[in-house]
Amino acid sequence: LLLIKMIIESGHNAGIWVGMCGEMAGYIVMTLILMGLGLDEFSTSPMAIPEIKKIIRSVTIKQAKEIAEAALLLATGREVKKFARSKLKELVPDLAMELED
Repeated sequence: LLLIKMIIESGHNAGIWVGMCGEMAGYIVMTLILMGLGLDEFSTSPMAIPEIKKIIRSVTIKQAKEIAEAALLLATGREVKKFARSKLKELVPDLAMELED
């Protein structure tokens, strides 16, 4: 996550809009964290778009930033995923069914 944060900040410092394409951009569990890190654009499969839009519309930037800051303090990817999943269930409970492993 730290590398992603650094890339987003570097792009923004240079006046560049930063987008992400690929699996991570379409993984709804990571949406809050990526949003909180300042990602400007999520390029994903059409099937993930409704959920990602719902998440983005359900939280404030302040909430997303706080979640991203907390996630940056975690030691492993597994911890980040668990934390992100719990925050998403808390803030967007209608997606809880879709988040079950």
